[in-house]
Amino acid sequence: MTKKDIVTKVSNDTNLTQIDVKKIVQRTLDAVVESLERGETVELRNFGVFKVKTRRGRVGRNPRTGQEVQVPEKKVVVFKPGLILKHQVK
Repeated sequence: MTKKDIVTKVSNDTNLTQIDVKKIVQRTLDAVVESLERGETVELRNFGVFKVKTRRGRVGRNPRTGQEVQVPEKKVVVFKPGLILKHQVK
C-alpha cells in the first residue's frame, strides 16, 4: 500500500477531497518526522511506537579486501508495534 492508496481510501470513506486528505496525511507524516528529528518518541495508541535509538560504533570488515574498518555510531529509527496491531497481523 502506498501513500496514494491511503489517500484514496480515506477520501472514499470520508467524502473529503483527495487533495484535502493528501494534505492531512502529509502533515501527519511530517509531524512524526519532526518529532523523531528532535529525538522524541512518537506513540500512536493501539498502533505502535516510533523512537530513535543510537547504534554503538563497531569494527567492521570490508568484504572485498578483508581490511578492518571503523563503523561510527549512528542513529536509527525503530518501530515497536502495539498489541492490537500484533494481534490483527497474526
